[in-house]
Amino acid sequence: MNSVYNPKVACIQMDIDNCDKKVNIAKAMDMAKEALERGADILVFPEVFSTGFCYENMEGAAEEETGETIKNMCVFSEEEKCVLIFSILEKKFTDGELEYYNLGVCIEDGEIMGTYRKTHPFNKEKNYFSAGDGIHPIELKKRGLTIGLQICYEVRFPEVSRKLALEGSDILVTIAEFPAPRSNIWRALAIARAIENQMPHVACNRVGISPDSSYFGGSLIVDPLGEVKEEASDEETVISCSLEPYFTSEIRKKIPVFGDRRPELY
Repeated sequence: MNSVYNPKVACIQMDIDNCDKKVNIAKAMDMAKEALERGADILVFPEVFSTGFCYENMEGAAEEETGETIKNMCVFSEEEKCVLIFSILEKKFTDGELEYYNLGVCIEDGEIMGTYRKTHPFNKEKNYFSAGDGIHPIELKKRGLTIGLQICYEVRFPEVSRKLALEGSDILVTIAEFPAPRSNIWRALAIARAIENQMPHVACNRVGISPDSSYFGGSLIVDPLGEVKEEASDEETVISCSLEPYFTSEIRKKIPVFGDRRPELY
């Protein structure tokens, strides 16, 4: 992490109108402006925030990387000089065959810095989505910061966040539609992933109701010691927190988990 840059992160905890892209993008931009007014410049949105899962109209809702959602987010990011982290329903043609992915995207000052296709689809998602085949952090070039991005169900897999940590992530980000009633599980996992990897964790969930589920929110920003710095309720809201660039390295010196690992045994 760049020792000069003190990032302030925000989680945009919003409800999502199923399949209504224009309404969701407009709401997300309004809430993003609130986050910017608080001084945040890294803004995290829930999983597939612009459409929800929209299983009944995947073909119409899903986009290629040049689609409406990413275009809007790039324009906003460039105008406001901020980082936006989110996912969309992606449609991708491979050898002439149409495939759908849950595509995570990280944009810095209007430029796509990296993408991540969800590698662990959950339950019903397996009927619609192909699984991604790579897990790597995303580097923010202008800010000297590296983002480890995972999506929803993947918070249950410590291997995902550990690989992101071992590859140099400064901040772990989880974007989610984690459903009720599992709020205690979500909170415990979000804190655990921060503690075991000794790095801050921004875990952004949605609220509201979809055709299949309801959502409790409970978004968290957790520091590398596992202390919850900010936590949301079950309503639409923006939470934000400044991160200290030296904190992770100090903790790793005091408790050298990474140096004490014995990967030859596991």
